[in-house]
Amino acid sequence: MVSPLLTDRLPHGDDPDKLVEVFADWAFDERGLSLYPAQEDALLELVTGANVILSTPTGSGKSLVAIGAHAVALARGERSFYTAPIKALVSEKFFALIEVFGADKVGMMTGDAAVNEKAPIICCTAEILANLALREGRSADVGAVIMDEFHFYADPQRGWAWQVPIVELGQAQFLLMSATLGDTDFFAEDLKRRTGRETAQITSVERPVPLVFRYVLEPLHETISELLVTHEAPVYVVHFTQQAAIERAQSLTSVNVASKEDKAAIAETIGSFRFTAGFGRTLSRLVRHGIGVHHAGMLPRYRRLVETLAQAGLLRVICGTDTLGVGINVPIRTVLFTALSKYDGSRVRPLKAREFHQIAGRAGRAGYDTVGTVVAEAPEHDIENAKALAKAGDDPKKRRKVARKQPPEGFVGWSEVSFQKLQAARPEPLTSHFQVTHAMLLNVVSRGGDTYAAMKQLLTDNHEPRSRQRRHILRAIAIYRALRTAGVVEEYTVEGAPRPRVRIVDELQLDFALNQPLSPFALAAIELLDRESPEYPLDVVSVIESTLDDPRQVLAAQQNKARGDAVARMKADGIEYEERMALLDDVTYPKPLDELLHAALETYRRGAPWVEDARLSPKSVVRDMSERAMTFTEYVSHYGLARSEGLVLRYLADTYRALRQTVPEHARTEELSDLIEWLGELVRQTDSSLLDEWATLAAGADVGDGAEVRPGGAGGPETAPDGVTANPRAFRVLVRNAMFRRVELAALSRWEELGELDRESGWTAERWREAFAPYFEVHDRIGFGADARGPQMIDITEEADRWLVRQVVDDPAGDRDWALTAEVDLAASDESGEAVIWITAFDDRS
Repeated sequence: MVSPLLTDRLPHGDDPDKLVEVFADWAFDERGLSLYPAQEDALLELVTGANVILSTPTGSGKSLVAIGAHAVALARGERSFYTAPIKALVSEKFFALIEVFGADKVGMMTGDAAVNEKAPIICCTAEILANLALREGRSADVGAVIMDEFHFYADPQRGWAWQVPIVELGQAQFLLMSATLGDTDFFAEDLKRRTGRETAQITSVERPVPLVFRYVLEPLHETISELLVTHEAPVYVVHFTQQAAIERAQSLTSVNVASKEDKAAIAETIGSFRFTAGFGRTLSRLVRHGIGVHHAGMLPRYRRLVETLAQAGLLRVICGTDTLGVGINVPIRTVLFTALSKYDGSRVRPLKAREFHQIAGRAGRAGYDTVGTVVAEAPEHDIENAKALAKAGDDPKKRRKVARKQPPEGFVGWSEVSFQKLQAARPEPLTSHFQVTHAMLLNVVSRGGDTYAAMKQLLTDNHEPRSRQRRHILRAIAIYRALRTAGVVEEYTVEGAPRPRVRIVDELQLDFALNQPLSPFALAAIELLDRESPEYPLDVVSVIESTLDDPRQVLAAQQNKARGDAVARMKADGIEYEERMALLDDVTYPKPLDELLHAALETYRRGAPWVEDARLSPKSVVRDMSERAMTFTEYVSHYGLARSEGLVLRYLADTYRALRQTVPEHARTEELSDLIEWLGELVRQTDSSLLDEWATLAAGADVGDGAEVRPGGAGGPETAPDGVTANPRAFRVLVRNAMFRRVELAALSRWEELGELDRESGWTAERWREAFAPYFEVHDRIGFGADARGPQMIDITEEADRWLVRQVVDDPAGDRDWALTAEVDLAASDESGEAVIWITAFDDRS
């Protein structure tokens, strides 16, 4: 029996012809694929040692060429590195390559975790390889570099990471791949000069599945219906906002998209998949109609469900954003553009040729379709005008009398002519976006040897024009002086060397700082906190949150809600409109410890100048959720974040990882440890994939030992995390939060919300109001600060199938004789993924 692993088939020694033959046989035997001419040409160039720039359309098999490049390097005994723009794609490629080469041959580095990092094949983000290239240069153990989605070279913020390996790794063989590279002559000449290797440009406009293009003047609803009738589904309807994608999907539920048989198959595939409240219920209704939604704001498990159903051919329409869901790999026959212009964060502009080809190229998948279709909708006013003219017929007088609808003010339009131009246009030239940072300089210093010569080569032999190179040189000099002044680097003499050498003074600490520049600062800031304060656990969370990237949609929602509440208060206080508007400028999202942290950073920066590149951003998301004692679903609903719940979850997962990785044991109190456990369980119960995969990768050892590896949540849509009660420590916090949530709502007299929480157990809004009436005859308020939510205010008795809970209320007299009692249903909690509480009483036990 022939082994399915390509590793076991590779020939010994450097025999190009034999290697090509073995690879072609493996591709046919295991994948059922015969090599396309472009794939065969690329492989022949790779086995002869040449660099390859592969610019072929989407669906033309670039991934198979990448596998071939890894195989060539492995046969030569060299290490190969595969880079991708985002961690999710790196992780996906990691598991895919394990299936080809075996778990012992593949490793991964993403910044969050390193798995089998000594393996001969490494999957990583472009930044990881760039930093390795800066630290080790030509001495790096890198024999081959496969850079996927190389058009990211032109990204203004991240493009430097695609350029640095080319500049620094002259010993390596390069495979640069993208469907939209444009003119690559510059890169071919540059690679040949730096590596001494011939560089082949393999460019093809011929697709395995050809595309046909149509421009339509019918309303979008009619266009979709026609595509369904003419068997041109699955259709990916491209929108340029998440809201538009969801609204379009909902509008299609009136169309008979799926047959009865398909609906039955969808229901069977979904099985017991758990949809949570909010967007989950919307998605459940949509997919059962055969309609998918796919965008970056969705929970990962929802995106995987849509992908699973689409791969099974059960979704005939998918509405998504222009990113096509970032990494979505499903059969799409037709791509339907709802517009040919987009808002890019600063203005509305026409689509660029590269953007158009990236999206259009998704139509028509090899092995599924014989042809792909790309349809562009005309602007709405043009569609209405065309209808009016058609109604007027051929009568010139009637046509002249037609009142043509004008485009909205500021509208950036398009036409059939511009659509045709996009089809024929080559992608725009890739432009250099080099950057010089403290981390870059310190990486080069850590290389050892002649730092001056290494930096001179990096700063004067990159792809920047000379004017920008001069600015980079001046910035590097300023950074170097700051590092010397701070005592981070020092000069020393080497006999016979033409100039002093440079070294890092404290390499261990700096290693930590370079990966996460503000993590050492966070450690220092935690030492400033009062460990005895009841706010200490949440203050530690605030320190960590201030070092993380901003979840902009969440902060915007927090600010909008804060301003709405402020307006209501000001109106009640009789403040005039003009004054209200002026006062609103000072209302923003919560920023705990803002003054303390910024003052501490100014002091810290004097001895750690590399943090100049890092941005401190105090905010409160995890803290806010904890203080409000909300579940994930409640929090998303509270701020109206249903379209961004995937972003919310990623931020919570990032905070959990940062807390786990950064806060040392000596700084952890029992309450802080409980909070960290609660956060991890909250993320896991919402969508286990983000943490399960990270935990798998962080463990890592089994991967290198050849154990079976599966990405988190890869078991299909029915996959669910372990019951929420399996982690008693985290579950206790969930119970405490659930009980305190009720106390807080009672303190604010939000009886309707309490009624919604406990309607099933018979506690309506009126019953809650009546239960608290005797309390408010004695006390005028209920405390709900840090002391009120402390562990001393709750008593939990654990029984086999239930927990009994007594939550004491913080009364102003300090008697603490009123308490809320409840039972916790353990089985129901496991089923729902959150604490299921049955209130039994609220009374005075004095």
